[in-house]
Amino acid sequence: MQVLVRDNNVDQALRALKRKLQREGVMRELKRRRAYEKPSERRVRERADAVRRARKAALKQARREGLIAAPRAKNSSLRAGSGAAAR
Repeated sequence: MQVLVRDNNVDQALRALKRKLQREGVMRELKRRRAYEKPSERRVRERADAVRRARKAALKQARREGLIAAPRAKNSSLRAGSGAAAR
């Protein structure tokens, strides 16, 4: 993994590195490996992860088939105080 430092801005590069690590799941893996996990706890966690993945896949499939409406896109015009009070 590589992050470029531009204009000697190490803080910005560090934030970018942390974001990349978070997306890759490295931080979650490190946290999980800090302490011993009993085999029974591991099985429970893996089953829960499998159920979560299956639900997510089923939801995506239902949205693709039109059985469930897709989530609404966030409207950027409502941000930054440009709501009804500002009009």
